[in-house]
Amino acid sequence: GEPPKWKEVLEGIRKMRASEDAPVDSMGCEKAGISLPPKERRVAVLISALLSSQTKDEVNHGAMKRLSERHLLSMEDLSKAEESTIRDAIYPVGFYARKASYLKKVAALCLEKYQGDIPKTLSELLALPGIGPKMAHLVMNVGWESVHGICVDTHVHRITNRLEWVSHPKSTSKKRLDTKTPEETRISLESWLPREEWVPINPLLVGFGQTICTPLRPRCGDCLISNLCPAAFKHKGSKS
Repeated sequence: GEPPKWKEVLEGIRKMRASEDAPVDSMGCEKAGISLPPKERRVAVLISALLSSQTKDEVNHGAMKRLSERHLLSMEDLSKAEESTIRDAIYPVGFYARKASYLKKVAALCLEKYQGDIPKTLSELLALPGIGPKMAHLVMNVGWESVHGICVDTHVHRITNRLEWVSHPKSTSKKRLDTKTPEETRISLESWLPREEWVPINPLLVGFGQTICTPLRPRCGDCLISNLCPAAFKHKGSKS
């Protein structure tokens, strides 16, 4: 069932997010190609999502800017470009060489099957090289405004476990276990979180995780919901 006081917690996080900007607010995948026409925007969101794994928003944003300046933001241009050209443009995103090769393959597939647009369904997106569930949900939510699930990244995964909003399938009434993977987190969170929160929860918690509820030394002393959080002040070096 739903966790106690989750609405109060969400309200507190919204308040904190309103008072402090986070990198995701200007540089997250949701913002990719925001001024472009719909098809070009969808393509930009897909490219940005593919580049985003193991990569900070600021670095991803820089890579997207270089791709745009070098006219490499369409499937046509990507498919014609040398892999080394793409590699140079996206460096230093995580696994940039592997991602350059994925981008070439994705571009060829999208030209062949979707007239240079991106696939319209979750299953077809997941079939693209380099696209996992987290990215596919984000692309569906942002690119097609079609909500099939929550986009769970490392911040959403960490924070929902700290709040005990999600639990591992093997949990019992006596012992709650953390979810082990973002996919487990997604399924657990979707089991109770109202559908209208599925899209906004990602940028909300990502920004909260970038600013207050950080991985290593969370700023529990600055947090408005520390009184409602089971993990508050329990992390080594959390700032009181």
